[in-house]
Amino acid sequence: MRHQAWVVLLAAAASACSIGAAIAAAPKPVDAARIQAADAEPGSWMSTGRTYGEQRFSPLTQVNVDNIGKLGLAWSYRLDVDRATEGTPIVVDGVMYVTSAFSIVTALDPRSGKQLWKYDPKVSRDRDRDGCCDVANRGVAVWQGKVYVGAYDGRLIALDAKSGKKVWITDTVIDHDRSYTITGAPRVVKGKVIIGNGGAELGVRGYVSAFDAGSGKLVWRFYTVPGDPSKPPENKAMEMAQKTWFGDTYWKQGGGGTPWDSFAYDADLDLLYVGTGNGSMWNRGVRSEDHGDNLFLSSIVALKPDTGEYVWHYQTTPGDSWDYTATQSIILADLSINGTQRKVLMQAPKNAFFYVIDRKTGELLSAEKYSPANWASKVDMKTGRPVESADADWSKKAQLVLPGPIGAHNWQPMSFSPQTGLVYIPSQEAPALYAPNPEAKYGGKGTWNLGMQPIALPEDPKALKPIQDSYKGHLIAWDPVAQRAVWTQDYASAWNGGTLATAGNLVFQGTADGRFVAYAADKGGKLWETPANTGVMAGPISYEINGEQYVTVLAGWGGAYPLALGAISTTAKVKPEARVLTYKLGGQAKLPPPDRKPAVLPEPPVLTANAATVDVGRNLFNAHCGMCHGPNAMSGGVIPDLRYLTPQKHAMFAGIVAGARAQRGMPGFSDVLKPADVDAIHQYLIKRAQDLKAELAAVPPVAGGPSAP
Repeated sequence: MRHQAWVVLLAAAASACSIGAAIAAAPKPVDAARIQAADAEPGSWMSTGRTYGEQRFSPLTQVNVDNIGKLGLAWSYRLDVDRATEGTPIVVDGVMYVTSAFSIVTALDPRSGKQLWKYDPKVSRDRDRDGCCDVANRGVAVWQGKVYVGAYDGRLIALDAKSGKKVWITDTVIDHDRSYTITGAPRVVKGKVIIGNGGAELGVRGYVSAFDAGSGKLVWRFYTVPGDPSKPPENKAMEMAQKTWFGDTYWKQGGGGTPWDSFAYDADLDLLYVGTGNGSMWNRGVRSEDHGDNLFLSSIVALKPDTGEYVWHYQTTPGDSWDYTATQSIILADLSINGTQRKVLMQAPKNAFFYVIDRKTGELLSAEKYSPANWASKVDMKTGRPVESADADWSKKAQLVLPGPIGAHNWQPMSFSPQTGLVYIPSQEAPALYAPNPEAKYGGKGTWNLGMQPIALPEDPKALKPIQDSYKGHLIAWDPVAQRAVWTQDYASAWNGGTLATAGNLVFQGTADGRFVAYAADKGGKLWETPANTGVMAGPISYEINGEQYVTVLAGWGGAYPLALGAISTTAKVKPEARVLTYKLGGQAKLPPPDRKPAVLPEPPVLTANAATVDVGRNLFNAHCGMCHGPNAMSGGVIPDLRYLTPQKHAMFAGIVAGARAQRGMPGFSDVLKPADVDAIHQYLIKRAQDLKAELAAVPPVAGGPSAP
């Protein structure tokens, strides 16, 4: 059953065991035939999911349950920026290609970690404001001697694979007056580079694009939500989608539906599968009059890769109102269901239901909860629709909903083992209080577009503690046929890393609290772990060179969880420290000790504002600053904690907010904040610094805590 869709072209690949060719040797081009026949080169990792089916399963067996205890660090490589490190490395023809924050691409010798070349696309360091979830990048695509990377600012870039020199650059952004970004890894299908954009939280219209791999010219573009309702729809798919939206408010707000991460491709059916995102705004009550399904939000859409023509769709969350994206991993497999072999597509999106879908027709085969959820009781198999709970309707009043916007499973990739028949899901329990803001309107480029009150947290540590404790992480081994968990491993923190399954009966996963762990794929027992010095979010890979198997993972803390939820994430007790970590049997390399020195709190200035001004500052801070610096000025440790401002920073606070430190990563906010607003925020931060001084006097600082500015 293993990768049956790809084995028809085994003759196109040359090596059955290794990618041991010398780096200097002329490589065979990576093309469709070679990726489709990936199992003939089990030592390579040629696409972000290893194969077009995105199973993230390695057939290598040298490292296995019997000798995993001998696995040790072979080498590590320090990346440039200690921010969200989310990429999946590509290893092909003796070279490893990795990406880091701000879309920097590095080519390494996968045997030693020696740098071969580096390309920095020079993304402006103040672009944080144009994206929702850190300046991350999830990897590259390699095709016929070129390396393709999507830059955070929306450029798609082709590099020469040998030298790292720029070949071409194309702009994927349709409207520079809106906050479009790219964080996902491109895929190359039939000579076309497939890429989607992010930005739904900030008010954009979603789309996926295909560019010619040789020239960078646009071949086709599929919009995921309809455009201006006063104009004719672009095609039949948009004509169908238009009937599920009401009014024109959504158009002013952007609509959303951005396909920012997940794709898969079936060569036999010649279908490209695209996962789409949430709505702009989140609150459907202020997005689309009389609600409606709002196609193609939170959907899996099947397209013809040559033309972008719509074939079918399945919507996981009709009329999404909770940021329940369907951009999570899409995995293709052949499963025996009720005695019949079916070509299926599997997904565990944010909404906590695991979906098994016929990938030829879009027919829903099963859907069950893989994680606790109160927003819906079940999926009705007759209609394919979730049965929503009245308790989850927050359009009129605040509601505590599970899961919240970071989901029961986020972007961290899951994997599938054809040997065990199990899917390994990096899952989490992460509730949220949604409170409506019926007056919400699109505020322009670089502003959040949620239709809800800003995220806020209790400032009293005793009141905050139970909220922190309610956020939990799990690794779930899920049987997609029986639709049940076979085994589970629990973690103290949410936001744990992606998974890798191997033919050595192993599952690898990094953890939020700074470990890299291996479990038995069949039974779930923990077999091995090693410190990673920082939180690990990315998906691991395995490859083989000259008969030696390696396991690599990118380590580095960041993303939506520590930024937007701030203090909740500090239970992980890590700091950002971005590295490539590579392991092999008998590896003897050592990591330097992690930075655990707590920040020192400067003496806070005197508070000169009254309580009313502080309250205004609190609301302004949470609306404009909290999504990066943490709600209520409690940082998650990636972006500076503004309670720790030095006297010099306090003196120049207004200038910093105006953009004086833009090239150091702090964007300006003069377009949305008046001088009185800036002063109110400053007074609030002084109050929070004084609060922290009192807290620290009573409780010693926690290792892995805030990062001081």
